[in-house]
Amino acid sequence: MHSPCLKQVEQVCSHGGCCSNPLFSLPEFTYTTTTTTATATTATSTSSACRKIFTTTTTTSFFPNTRFTDHESLPSYKESLTTFTQTYPKYSDTARVDRVRGQEYHHLSLSNRVCLDYIGIGLFSHLQLQTHHSSVPSSSDLPSDFPFFNTIYKSVNLKSQLLHGGDGSRFESSVRKRIMEFMNISGDDYSMVFTPNKSSAFKIVSEAYPFQTSRKLLTVYDYKSEAVDAMVTTSERRGAKVMSAEFKWPRMRIHSARLRKMVERKRKKKKARGLFVFPLQSRTTGASYSYQWMLKAHENGWHVLLDACALGPKDMDSFGLSLIRPDFLICSFYKVFGENPSGFGCLFVKKTIISMMEDSCVGIATLIPAENSSFQSDDEFSSGTDIELQQDQPNAQIPESSKRLEIEYRGLDHVDSLGLIQISTRTRCLINWLINALTKLEHPNTETKTPLIEIYGPRIRFDRGPALAFNIYDWKGEKVEPALVQKLSDRNNISLSQGCLHKIWFDDKYAEEKERVFMAKKGKGVHEITVVTAAVNFLASFEDVYRLWAFVARFLDADYVEKERWRYTALNQKTIEV
Repeated sequence: MHSPCLKQVEQVCSHGGCCSNPLFSLPEFTYTTTTTTATATTATSTSSACRKIFTTTTTTSFFPNTRFTDHESLPSYKESLTTFTQTYPKYSDTARVDRVRGQEYHHLSLSNRVCLDYIGIGLFSHLQLQTHHSSVPSSSDLPSDFPFFNTIYKSVNLKSQLLHGGDGSRFESSVRKRIMEFMNISGDDYSMVFTPNKSSAFKIVSEAYPFQTSRKLLTVYDYKSEAVDAMVTTSERRGAKVMSAEFKWPRMRIHSARLRKMVERKRKKKKARGLFVFPLQSRTTGASYSYQWMLKAHENGWHVLLDACALGPKDMDSFGLSLIRPDFLICSFYKVFGENPSGFGCLFVKKTIISMMEDSCVGIATLIPAENSSFQSDDEFSSGTDIELQQDQPNAQIPESSKRLEIEYRGLDHVDSLGLIQISTRTRCLINWLINALTKLEHPNTETKTPLIEIYGPRIRFDRGPALAFNIYDWKGEKVEPALVQKLSDRNNISLSQGCLHKIWFDDKYAEEKERVFMAKKGKGVHEITVVTAAVNFLASFEDVYRLWAFVARFLDADYVEKERWRYTALNQKTIEV
């Protein structure tokens, strides 16, 4: 009998897409099943062949032996789309995403805005937001950005809340139930609390984890994160010894030998070594990491915190909690994609370890339906009996307050209905086409054939994540500051983000490269790289990535930045500062 993850590989490969499950895709570990090693090896071989074909097809089918030195020489959108769909015939199977986007998120087209600054999942759709707006009386004093709900801090003891807190209000209970269902997490195994955001969830763990006895904190992040920084600061204050993985230049792969040395035991001890904090993907570079690091950490006495905030919308479907059961899991949700990015964080704690946690009263939140929201309920006028009556007698008259508890989480429903195969196929095709297209941009009239951009992290890879980190360089080889790129992209209705790569390890053969990369920071002892980041979400379209490509290509004009600076000033707006 095959493992759930092995079945996933076979299912996706049978659809012509192959699986992106890191259990099989990364060379850091050799994966075998305890039942049929030969079958697992065959699946791995087949999956590797699929990946190789995908990479070769992407590299050779788009703009072969072509370099673009002028933004006006780019092929048209229509021509590019035709080649794209011919090269990736499976992309056509994701047409339902376009229909969902047009029906439920039409604001993206109306505003002509390309949203490539989102990583995460929305609970509701924009159409729901419009419906709520129209249901509010015109005389209402509610603001125009009237939300579905609000989050407020709750002063309670974390340990008591996990053990005895219950499900909270009916509204909160409904949200909790839907999220646990979406994440494939059982309430029999895990307790969950809401937090105001991701950073709060990390801080809660660092305040409650017993660092006095399990003294180490080991993190695996190739980028600076406010949430992780807050955890590190709090953990150090509480006596933890903090360690970090390093990432090899230039593809930002985990330095496996060094991480393995930190994870493995030097001598056998019964007590836990500490907390291993691990994301399965980098939300900045798109690098994917093997699940097996968590298994190795557990085998060597670590508690494991899985950061699921950068996972794809349906990646938990292939995660297999029965194989790998993290002690903590953190995820986050926002309200509406492209409209209202506010939301909350979720902290899951395995019930078997709650007793070892220390008392803490920081960061827990509760969800309150917004005033006049159709989600609002009057607990004093409705009871659990009403819900039971509705289940047993569908035609029975139920108080309105109970009916309004039937919440539609249309954002999550869309993701569930589309499924892992459609979503992963779509984002995989888009992000790899974008990378290939960007690397074809080259400055004109330079003897050294200077590329316009530099990509950090994996290039064209079947199993890379949908995030991309890059920088733009002018014809003299000087970096255009990410803040300026972001401002100019915003003026072109393209939303990008900034990030900062760190913990970079250079082999001796990259000594000159290291000096070039960190020249501006020489003498400061800071080995960090500020970058522009783009994230291809499940609602992204080919037009979105094509427009980003066309925008970046404008920097091939040596005077583009100066032209934009003068144009910005001429419009009586604030001058852009480089």
